Amino acid sequence: MGEKFLNKAYELQSVEETRALYDNWSDSYDSELLENGYATPRRVAEALAKYADKNKPVLDYGCGTGLCGLTLKEAGFETLDGADLSQEMLEIAEKKNVYRKLTHIDPNIPLAISPGDYSAITACGVIGIGGAPLSVFDTIVSFLDKKGLFAFSFNDTSLSDPCYEAKVMEYTDCGFARLLFREHGEHLPGINLKSMVYVIQKN
Repeated sequence: MGEKFLNKAYELQSVEETRALYDNWSDSYDSELLENGYATPRRVAEALAKYADKNKPVLDYGCGTGLCGLTLKEAGFETLDGADLSQEMLEIAEKKNVYRKLTHIDPNIPLAISPGDYSAITACGVIGIGGAPLSVFDTIVSFLDKKGLFAFSFNDTSLSDPCYEAKVMEYTDCGFARLLFREHGEHLPGINLKSMVYVIQKN
């Protein structure tokens, strides 16, 4: 039996640790998550499909091996680009043939994305404890033009810290964005972990 990485993912403390773990996890990532019933990609894709124009480009931020990309394609989205911190993960994602373009994220170099390049951006299981820092939320919203959509999830481990829900309210309470969708449901039932899925629209 191969090495298991899932529980280690919630203990990461730095970008370097995160990249190393996901590089090492890349070959078994899909099988380990799917054997634990990974449900959030489908939930994010279905939520975004309620509001987005499926003919316009979508960025799958933190795409990993492409599990969310697969569900976005199944939901009818035609043009997908992906970006991720782990080059090893991107190599797995490329084999799925669902992305137009894949970009390696260097935390020291901003992505060359202008507001309006994407009508919608997803961050499925990306931002949270052991994952991308909460500041990435602001970065992603900055990539969106007016009426742009951001579909994302926070798992219950992250939601135990009130800063995560507060970040959503920071945008929606002041009218900078509108909350279109918020639903609690399955994330990784194999380890009894749930998540909240959101869709917000930039005003």
